[in-house]
Amino acid sequence: MSELLLTYEPIIRLSAFLGILGVMVIWELVSPCRRLEIPRLIRWSNNLGIVVVNTIVVRLTFPIVAVGLAHQADSQNWGLFNLIDLPNWLAIVISVMLLDLVIYLQHVMVHAIPILWRLHRMHHADLDFDVTTGLRFHPIEILLSMAIKLAVIFALGPPAVAVLIFEILLNGTAMFNHGNVRLPLGFDRLLRWIVVTPDMHRVHHSIWSAEANSNFGFNLPWWDRVFGTYRAQPKESHENMVIGIEQFRSQRDHWLDLMLLQPWRGPASDYPINREKGAG
Repeated sequence: MSELLLTYEPIIRLSAFLGILGVMVIWELVSPCRRLEIPRLIRWSNNLGIVVVNTIVVRLTFPIVAVGLAHQADSQNWGLFNLIDLPNWLAIVISVMLLDLVIYLQHVMVHAIPILWRLHRMHHADLDFDVTTGLRFHPIEILLSMAIKLAVIFALGPPAVAVLIFEILLNGTAMFNHGNVRLPLGFDRLLRWIVVTPDMHRVHHSIWSAEANSNFGFNLPWWDRVFGTYRAQPKESHENMVIGIEQFRSQRDHWLDLMLLQPWRGPASDYPINREKGAG
């Protein structure tokens, strides 16, 4: 099974990525929540350009990626789940949940440490909020995230199928919860007990630091409630709230070259959690 997953992993992941991206793009065109401030051609070409750069950087930097390491851990009996006897389905469920918890904690970390916030703020600097925002991360942050993920996989030894499920879920839900789409309020209220919804995550992209430092979940919504970082709604309506950060608010700031240089431009600002002044 692991050998089969390893062989077809790129096809499975690419198919899921393109399928979900296509559905979200159509949904945004049919039922948008907000009017976009920057023309789609400019934002999409540069945000998707980041995806290409990140893919190349990861492939050149890491000789083995998440599913491959999980397969290696299984064959070498590395990690916790290869030392204890659990039903495979339970190991898969626990692995997906623990990996998601790590992503939540990592997300809090990049908001808490100013030098890491410099990397992460490229994601928050987007002046609009749509499916491509969910793909917009600085290459160095992507490398850091991959290193953390590989370390956790090495320690846990999760089933390879669990890692593949998690990778697809994380990528898919990141596109979904960054979607510029409208959901009925009652349905959103119910759905956000199961998955992070666009309205829930949009709060996290508010220009107000108190709101930006809430709702850190990407996939499972429970961690924010457990750790006290949940905020139900922005102080302004979703249609009228200001997206982004105080820096980098010109269109030119959102071209690929300047986005890649953002970590070295200007101060770290007051958004990191441990420097928060309680704005909002």
